[in-house]
Amino acid sequence: MKALLADLRLAWLLTRGSDRREWWRVLLTAVGAALATGLGLTVAALLPLKGRYTMPVGGGLLDDPGTRIGVVATLVLLFLPVLGFLGQCARVGAVHRDRRLAALRLAGATPGQTRRIAALESGLACLAGSAVATAFSVAALLRLWHNPVPLAWAGIAVVTAGVPVLGATASVLALRRVVTSPLGRLRRLRPAEGPGRLFRVATTVLALTVVYIVTTPFHDVPFQFALTPITVVGVCLLIGAVAVWLTGASARQLGEGLAARAQRPALLIAAERLRDDPWAAARTHAAVLLVTVVGSGFMGIRQVMLSILHDRPDRYAASIGFYENGLNLMGLALLFALALVLTALAVGTAESVATRRRGLAAQVATGVPYPVLARATLLETAVPLAPALTLAGLGGITIGIWYGSAASVYTAVPVPYDALLVPVAVYAACLLAAATSLPLLRRSVRPGELRYA
Repeated sequence: MKALLADLRLAWLLTRGSDRREWWRVLLTAVGAALATGLGLTVAALLPLKGRYTMPVGGGLLDDPGTRIGVVATLVLLFLPVLGFLGQCARVGAVHRDRRLAALRLAGATPGQTRRIAALESGLACLAGSAVATAFSVAALLRLWHNPVPLAWAGIAVVTAGVPVLGATASVLALRRVVTSPLGRLRRLRPAEGPGRLFRVATTVLALTVVYIVTTPFHDVPFQFALTPITVVGVCLLIGAVAVWLTGASARQLGEGLAARAQRPALLIAAERLRDDPWAAARTHAAVLLVTVVGSGFMGIRQVMLSILHDRPDRYAASIGFYENGLNLMGLALLFALALVLTALAVGTAESVATRRRGLAAQVATGVPYPVLARATLLETAVPLAPALTLAGLGGITIGIWYGSAASVYTAVPVPYDALLVPVAVYAACLLAAATSLPLLRRSVRPGELRYA
């Protein structure tokens, strides 16, 4: 306990002594924690509700238990991109703090202690964001619900205290392969074969769980597990885990193939980078693929549902506006998830540039032009994402076509062409997100960075 308190005290001192270049990282971490807290507090307020209520918000989706549990499942799924975003912020923080943490190593701190202090710095930023979000959320809750039940207050307390812990845990996981040497050189130890043993075990458990749910009759599943939001979260986690494997493996194959055939310097640099470290952006790209699959499927289903609603409005008990509100809120949730994923992609690209700043400066010093390095940075994102997003878009379009064929039994439905726009839009947005790191690249290739090599 004394050692942990000492590490926490050092983390607080280092946070207070951060320069202006690092405060943006602290701000992004606090914003991510505030978003996670807001989502958690909303779930904590909705879960204790039983039966039917008349809610002034939500467009009627929070009134009935059936639609309310769907809203809760959507909010729980949004935790995944938020935690990924917090992990990316922790990685960037490690790169910018390597020289200060090197001083701790010279003073006798172990590599594990250095990582804990860096994680606690992120935890303090998460605590600040969580506190602000809790204050505003509780005020809004008391305005809508004058006397919340004790279970709701207990959930609020758990979320407020748990988000900083989750933020620090995500930082520990993000920094588990980062080692800062006493002379200030920061390196990352990555597994040669891909993700580690814990990741493989988690993927296997998720796969077995999904197979059990699919192959077990509904009446034999305990606690109606097959239709609970936990099932949806488990399936999405499994898809994300498989996407990590596919993204890393495809990046390695593309890097090896392009490195042997590249005729342009920018493509050769990008291919060699993908071949040497194919798992660098696999987690962020996996989130992009997951959002693309869900978004493409949603756009196809939305087009089919709106067609049915407008063709035969008399078949439904509720008004068309009720269903349109639900579809619009689901679309907003997907846009929110996409914005988080793109932000994490931009942060991850910036982290990659900052990590390689000495090598990039050395390349410029030997005669490599800056435009070549800029194109190589964009190609590192564009090359592996092109086939991956194509497959993800096809998967989402297949979901829309399947839903349309099932609904065509009742009425004629159009082919869901809207789903085709999603992978194209996501690919363009990913390139724009990667391009935000180019100003940092220009600063990183200055000859002054060679003094720290």
